[in-house]
Amino acid sequence: MATLLWIIAVILVISGIYVILARRDLLWGIVLIVLGFLIGPGGISIFHV
Repeated sequence: MATLLWIIAVILVISGIYVILARRDLLWGIVLIVLGFLIGPGGISIFHV
């Protein structure tokens, strides 16, 4: 389960960076990066009990 959360978090952060750099949409990029940090298994996780 932790591996799956880690992979999803990495995908969200990378897509957030892509949105910021390629599409010049700062708000959506920041939202995706923050979601990646919240879902990730390290640090703060919304799925951690």
